[in-house]
This record gives sequence, structure tokens and C-alpha cells, in this order.
Amino acid sequence: MQVSVENTSALERRMTVQIPAEQVDSVVKTRLQSMTRTVRLDGFRPGKVPFKVVERKFGPQVRLEALGELISSTYQEAVQQQNLRPAGDPRIEPPQSEGGETLQYVATFEVYPDFEPAAVSAIKVTRPKAEVTDADVDRMLEKLRKQRVSWEPKEDAAALGDRVIIDFEGTIDGESFSGNKASNLPLELGSKTMIDTFEDQLVGAKAGEERSIEVKFPADYSFADVAGKPARFKVKVSQVQAARLPELDDSFADSFGISGGGLEGLRAEVRRNMERELSQTIKNKVKRQVFDALMEQNAIDVPRALVSSEVDALARQAEQQGLQSGGREAFENEASRRVALGLIIGEIIRRNQLQVDPERVRAEVENLSASYEKPEEVVQYYYSNRDALAGVQSYVMEDIVTDWVLDQAQVTEESATFDSVMQAGG
Repeated sequence: MQVSVENTSALERRMTVQIPAEQVDSVVKTRLQSMTRTVRLDGFRPGKVPFKVVERKFGPQVRLEALGELISSTYQEAVQQQNLRPAGDPRIEPPQSEGGETLQYVATFEVYPDFEPAAVSAIKVTRPKAEVTDADVDRMLEKLRKQRVSWEPKEDAAALGDRVIIDFEGTIDGESFSGNKASNLPLELGSKTMIDTFEDQLVGAKAGEERSIEVKFPADYSFADVAGKPARFKVKVSQVQAARLPELDDSFADSFGISGGGLEGLRAEVRRNMERELSQTIKNKVKRQVFDALMEQNAIDVPRALVSSEVDALARQAEQQGLQSGGREAFENEASRRVALGLIIGEIIRRNQLQVDPERVRAEVENLSASYEKPEEVVQYYYSNRDALAGVQSYVMEDIVTDWVLDQAQVTEESATFDSVMQAGG
């Protein structure tokens, strides 16, 4: 077998493979001889069909099958011989081969980029240093109270924070427009649910009162036919309601299913959840900085075949989540980033012989399961589902690479609060 390789671009290779005629004919002949023992033809006893008859009847078909098998097997042998790492399937030009002729085919494919990752000692990372304080827990409990708010009718005028039940109808230049009316709409004043100044103009209204409100739609409003235009709304307030928050007591704690401990038990559970979220957010923030730095330091070409596969995966994910994708082009940048980052991380793992730690995988599975009602069942699910566990292993491997970088990078700690870290996200 003779092999020659041409570099047609940074990552594309055009490989020509020649297989001697004797090898091709030998494979074809062996297959035909095997058929003489099994083929059934009228006028011949089983196993007694002459080779020439089998060759005449099945030769072209057998040759075509043999060529396919030879191309498949010799392609793998050829790329190994040339020390190539194909990224994706090859494009095979239709080969031409008659009996007694050398088989020649051309395979075009991309290869993985060959590069040495840049040193990571110059990478700079800022790690937020924060803790969950009693005040943070108090604010979270207050948010939980507001999630359990109930509304009671009030006779006084509506104030910010109150809720009004309204009917309204709007016009622009005296004409109706799409979405211009509603009935029995609950509206919390100050929630900024409606366009600017609409809610403010209902402060002071009482049940049964009618008001005329003038507003102007923003220039960037989502409906172009009303964007930037002034409108007048006739609003009738049928009811004014005041918010009633539940008392922060043991009964409130019981409503969250806290088994024992009452309010203090709830506070402890809330703190644990907040600390877990804070730790995860800081971890994600640091990892993002590390990965961004790796991308910046290692500008590599990425195989289009891998990017295309990643685009497909992102498109399927968007479809499953019911999201509007805007076509494949919308995923190109993210797909390219993911592929490049995966190649960089993979090369770091390979060159430094980093390995996944089963104990860290177990700890991550338990951490993911902790927020569920029956965490032991979730742990069992991960360890009985190969794909699910592989996802955790891949995530842990990213953490191991991140730690490897941080051990050599320039890491600075920065004091922060729970709110500031959580608002900035990862």
C-alpha cells in the first residue's frame, strides 16, 4: 500500500492511497470462492456451483463490496501510518478499479490541530472572597416571605406596593391598537410591569374610581406599530388590595417542609443553600476566568467538522427547550468557542497526564443531589446511568484542569459580599 498526503489548508488533508491489484483481486477471489459453497442457483446442486459461474453472476457486486471494505480498513491503516488524527469522517472520492488494476482512492478530511499549550504562569485570576452573613440570611427570608404574600382588600387609596385590580382600554390618536385592553388585571404598583409612568399615575386611586392616563411607548418597544407613540388609557380600578406577608415564625418554616427545628431550622437550611450557591458561583467565576485566559493564550484553528457537530448539538438543545434559535448561524460563535476550549483542555490533560478522581466525582454527585428531597435516589440515578455519570466526570475533569492552572497562575483574592457575587454571577 502506498500513501501520500497533501496539506490543502491548515487542518485539511488530502490523502491518496494505492492498493496493489493483486491484493484487491485476492480479496475478491476469496469472497467468490466462499460463495461457491453457499450460493444456490438453478441447475446446480448446493455447494457445486462452478467458480466461473459465480464469478460471472456475482463478480461486479462482490468487487464493489470488497472495494468498500478495503477502503475502510486501509483508510484506518493509512492514517496510523502517517501519524494523522482525523477530526470527523473523511470524504472519499469514488474510486475506479477494474480487475487487474491498482485500486486508488482519495480521502479528504480535517485533522486535530497540533499545538503546545502556552505556559499558564502569566494568567491572572481574581477570586472573590465572601461569606454568608446573618443579614444575608435575613434578606433571603424576607424574599421567601414576599413569595408567600397574600392580598387583602383595602378601602384607603392605593400606594406603592399595593395591588390594584383594573380594566383598561388604550387608544393612539383616538384609534385602538393591538393589545390595548384588558379586564380584571392584577397590577402591583411599583413592580414596573407596565410601561413607564403607567403605575405611578394610579397611586392614590380608590376602588370604583376611573382615571385617564397618558403615557408614551418607548422607542424600542417590542411592537413596532406603537413604538415611540403617545397613548391614552381609560382605567377603572375595581379593587385596591394591600399586601399581607406571613409572620416569620415556626408555622412559616413548616410550610417549607422543614422537619423539626421550626424557624431556626429554616434559617439553617437557608444558610446552607446560600453557602452552596455562593461557593458554586465563586467556583464558576474563577473557572470562567481561567478558560477565557486559556482561549486568549492559545489561538488555534478548529476543525469545521467538529464545529458543525457542536452547532447541531446546540440547535437540538435549543429546540428541546422550546427556544427560538434564529438558524444555525446563531450557534456558530458558541460552537467554535466550545470546540476550541475542548481541544485546549484535552491537550493539557494529555500532555500532563491528568486523570479524573473518583472521589471528586462522588463528591460532585452528592453535591448535585443535596438540593433534592431524596438525595440518595439521585445519587443512585447518576451511578446507574452511564451518560449522566459521564457528564459529571467531564465537569470534574474541567475542575481538575482549572486547579492545575490555578496552582501556577497569579491568583488574587478580592473581598466581596454575597449579593455582589451573586449579582455578578459566574
